[in-house]
Amino acid sequence: MPVHQEVLIRRYVVGTRGSALALAQTERVIAALRQALPENEYVVQTIRTLGDRVVDVPLSQFGSTGVFVKEIDRLLLDGAIDLAVHSLKDVPPEETPGLVLAAFPERADPRDALVSRDGTRFVELPSGARVGTSSIRRRAQLRAHRPDLRYLDNLRGNVDTRLRKLAQGDYDAIVLAAAGLERLGRANEISDYLPVDLCLPDAGQGILAVQVRESDAIALELISRIDNPIVRAEALAERAVLRAFGGGCKVPVAAYAHHDGSTIHLEALIAAPDGSRIIRAGLSGPADAPEALGAALWRRLVTNGAEALLNEVSSG
Repeated sequence: MPVHQEVLIRRYVVGTRGSALALAQTERVIAALRQALPENEYVVQTIRTLGDRVVDVPLSQFGSTGVFVKEIDRLLLDGAIDLAVHSLKDVPPEETPGLVLAAFPERADPRDALVSRDGTRFVELPSGARVGTSSIRRRAQLRAHRPDLRYLDNLRGNVDTRLRKLAQGDYDAIVLAAAGLERLGRANEISDYLPVDLCLPDAGQGILAVQVRESDAIALELISRIDNPIVRAEALAERAVLRAFGGGCKVPVAAYAHHDGSTIHLEALIAAPDGSRIIRAGLSGPADAPEALGAALWRRLVTNGAEALLNEVSSG
């Protein structure tokens, strides 16, 4: 075995949130790591974040991003864990100093999905139907298409909890990420996949990210083996839009990139929370410059009035 592989062999403590979805995603990453270097040992440590502990407050009221990752970041920096597995959409666009997103191993279906009590699709929901989602991004876009529905923002908790609330009649339909339902083996419960022209996904939706300490050269070498360059390019393009945007949980923003081999096609939008105004734009560029593409698309959005809308929403 080459020397550089020998020094990689060690026991890794992998930090993650404790939900069924987070654990399923972490096991997928560990399976990929075991395939890349089976001699290593991987131990999962679950961590309760602020977003997990406070489930009776809409995410838009937290006033900042990172509510699902800050405690994990701290443990990683302190050396209590060696790796962290995240849903990328939970990770703020500005990385924590000393930490690096070393791999984006896979992307599942990026779309949002509607789950209704009786299998009704979004366009067929009766007027006044109660639709649950804690995401202001989803509510703004869906309201723009169906202002006649009632959008309830008190849908928090893990996927099982949300589906249980739907089944017990708290809602007529709920909106979740398709990726989470698929990774939990519950895609058969999806009533309707929402097309991206109806509901543009959150930046990073469906993407897994593996985070390590920037100073841990051994872990960086290991994690780089499961990085998917196509997914990385999409992730970097979408996160560049968010970074230029600079908004938090209170402003509806979305970004979605599709990589076709040599070119990235990127779309993004910013919206008024009530869906009354949506500014949307798209741009394509070379796959080897995803962050430049994201910054360029933000400039196009600004030209179309995005900055003025952002300032208005932020100060409202």
